[in-house]
Amino acid sequence: MPPSSPLTSADWLRAHLNDANVRVLDCRYALSDPLTGRIAYLGGHVPGAVYADLETDLSGPLAEDGAGGRHPLPDPETLAAWLGSVGIGNDSVVVCYDDPSTGQGFYAARAWWLLRWLGHAQVSVLDGGWPAWVAARGEVSTEDPDVSPATFTPHVRADLVATAQDVQQRPAGTLLIDSRAPARYRGEVEPIDRKAGHIPGAVNREWAGALDEGGHWRAGTEQATRLDTGDAPTVTYCGSGVSATPNLLARELAGVPLGPDNRLYAGSWSDWISDDARPVATGDDAGR
Repeated sequence: MPPSSPLTSADWLRAHLNDANVRVLDCRYALSDPLTGRIAYLGGHVPGAVYADLETDLSGPLAEDGAGGRHPLPDPETLAAWLGSVGIGNDSVVVCYDDPSTGQGFYAARAWWLLRWLGHAQVSVLDGGWPAWVAARGEVSTEDPDVSPATFTPHVRADLVATAQDVQQRPAGTLLIDSRAPARYRGEVEPIDRKAGHIPGAVNREWAGALDEGGHWRAGTEQATRLDTGDAPTVTYCGSGVSATPNLLARELAGVPLGPDNRLYAGSWSDWISDDARPVATGDDAGR
């Protein structure tokens, strides 16, 4: 049976790697050095895995005015065409992995979220990522995968996405979650974007808390305690719509599936500050 959870174990992948409909995406990357992930892939990857580049495959082109953020959502038809070209069709069971040991284990969750956004239910993240595969004595390949093109027809789920206007006009009781490191949230440092701080009213739940010390995802009960959202609808953001996705997956583990009550502000902070009329807050939020 294909995975029914947003997570897949290395043991499951080892047992089903050669199933006709299983496809694997290697999403390793580093914001500080865009070639790191591809070099790691060339050095060894899960057999049959296709490399998914954050910039060229999992993001759209940048807008001149910064609208859409640093990693805009790709055009759905363009993303669907790429997925089909690497052998992923609507009947594929897709497993995405990255390398949590690098401290940036959020790229696989970005790929997971994008496929869910395109309406693809059978997609999951490899729990523990590349280190878990190696620890499970999974086979390692350096060969280019032999893939047959498939047809992927997108069925976009607009209910998974929030815009800046949605954030500004969010109903009372909707929680806004900032997934960045606390110092960036408070505006004490800003290594990437031109303004520091956070969206007024947001609470800080750093994405890294979704994983334990070994790079595995915490259980749903732990995620619920960590996020402290209860049943409230949430909109989650980060710097550019990438590191927020682990919190979306974490909330699904806690029992709230992606949808109107568990949405991504895809443009995130880098989109928010593209309009100087939008307010900025610093320091600790006085709310939850």
